[in-house]
Amino acid sequence: MNSSTENSKDALQTILNSNAKQSSKRQKRWLWIGAAIVGLLLVLALLAPGGKQNAQQYLTEAAATGNLVVTVSASGTLEPTTSVDVGSEMSGTVARVLVQENDHVKKGQLLAQLDLTKLNDAVTRSKAELASAQASVAQALASVVESKASLSRMREVAAISGGKVPAQTELEKAEATLQRAVANQSGAQASVEQAQAALKTDETNLAKGTIRSPVDGVVLSRKIEPGQTVVSAMTIPVLFTLAEDLTNMELQVKVDEADVGKVKVGQSATFTVSTWPGQDFPATIQRVSLGSTIVDNVVTYKTVLGVRNDDLALRPGMTATATIVTARRDQVLLVPNAALRFTPPATAGPKQNGSFISRLLPSPPAEPKKQNGSTTSTSPQVWILDDNQQPKVLAVGIGESNGRLTEIISGNLKPGMAVITDYQEAKP
Repeated sequence: MNSSTENSKDALQTILNSNAKQSSKRQKRWLWIGAAIVGLLLVLALLAPGGKQNAQQYLTEAAATGNLVVTVSASGTLEPTTSVDVGSEMSGTVARVLVQENDHVKKGQLLAQLDLTKLNDAVTRSKAELASAQASVAQALASVVESKASLSRMREVAAISGGKVPAQTELEKAEATLQRAVANQSGAQASVEQAQAALKTDETNLAKGTIRSPVDGVVLSRKIEPGQTVVSAMTIPVLFTLAEDLTNMELQVKVDEADVGKVKVGQSATFTVSTWPGQDFPATIQRVSLGSTIVDNVVTYKTVLGVRNDDLALRPGMTATATIVTARRDQVLLVPNAALRFTPPATAGPKQNGSFISRLLPSPPAEPKKQNGSTTSTSPQVWILDDNQQPKVLAVGIGESNGRLTEIISGNLKPGMAVITDYQEAKP
């Protein structure tokens, strides 16, 4: 019984071992089949041709008729049309100051006065010297009259005596005395004129000690106080700055050399100041300087704009940013500047079939290719889409540009035609 049981166990174990071996063989067979399938797929991938090139989507914008305004920007400062620096040619101590800043003054109005003591003394001295010179003239004139009378009597005596008396030497002496008296009179007269000139100079200096307004205007700045000493040396010290008329001002801006050729006298402009944000003030070009100014290797040209300031909202010294209208075109054909810069990407036809590995390797750059009659000329041109939605070139003539839009003045481009401005690769 026991022997029979053991035989049964051995037979069962043999069957199990046989099944295990067959299962292992089947697993290996499937593994090989799976590996073969993966290898086949890999070979197919390696042998498969490259995919189609992504299509290109062109971005377009319609050419349209509209108005074009070309402007130039420049910055500068507001200044009075006429600004006068009032100084003193005389040195001395300030005795009085009669005006304050912002005061309106009239021509000839007294602004300030120096201590006039020394100047008055100089006038008094000059007057005394003039009186002395005039007295000397009177004495010289009396001497001339006396000499003439003496010479006349001698000549009468000589005529009566038949030339016997007086002696010839006495007559000559009398004539010399007369000539000396006439010369003394001329010298005295010259002294009078010299004294008069000195008096006039001292009186002028006295007048200069009183500082008066040379124009009708307003006081912009006052730089002296009573008791202050004014020293007039090589340069005249400035005591006041006057603006003649603040209702008419000028804006002095610096125009870049790249834009100065477009700026002309009479062109209109607007400007803004930080004091009044959002408000545009009108102006007109009055002068464009021929001379240049170079600061930090930047060349600019001073340009003056006339400004009306009736409400006195603008003040001298304000910083302003001006926009000058250099050209204006009404109802002209316009295209975006991007359309003039656009050039379709160079294409070399459909991609050739290649393996997966070859597509991974870098390829040499494609040779540029002309499209639809495109040339390498630098003449202006735009691109449109033909009936097959392919880019087609159109030669055009251009006019003014404001940096975003350009005027088309010639060519076959018509309003409403869509011009290409850019392209992008379409997503697969």
